[in-house]
Amino acid sequence: MQTLTKFIEKPATDQLLYLETTFWLGVSRLAILILPFRWIAPFLGQHMASSDENDKDGDRKTEVSVSRAILTMSRHLPWESKCLVQAISGKMMLRRRQIPSTLYLGVAKKEDGDLNAHAWIRCGDRILTGARGHRQFTVVASFGDRS
Repeated sequence: MQTLTKFIEKPATDQLLYLETTFWLGVSRLAILILPFRWIAPFLGQHMASSDENDKDGDRKTEVSVSRAILTMSRHLPWESKCLVQAISGKMMLRRRQIPSTLYLGVAKKEDGDLNAHAWIRCGDRILTGARGHRQFTVVASFGDRS
């Protein structure tokens, strides 16, 4: 109940952003559960391409708002929204705002020999989702937008 009260007290623009985030997290989660990744990949951008890393003139306020909304809502929703769900959602939200970004997929070998996977999004020189530990992963695919 306290969470709902906090939501109602937010400005309308924040409420709309949280609702949009909920929509994209749900669509992304459902897509991952029911579709082969090869069907999802074309919607993520150009394969093995990346957006400009030197773009420091991006809409930082919007980028941060999208990032915070994704992190906040992924903690409060009844379904699991891990890194890939968050990255796909962020990619769609940024694209709707015409902000170029790159979604990365990476793997790392665990001590027991198994592979660990991770996904994250970069806008310019900033990591918006999946920043924690992303450097320990070897990039195996990227999906970029052109400026």
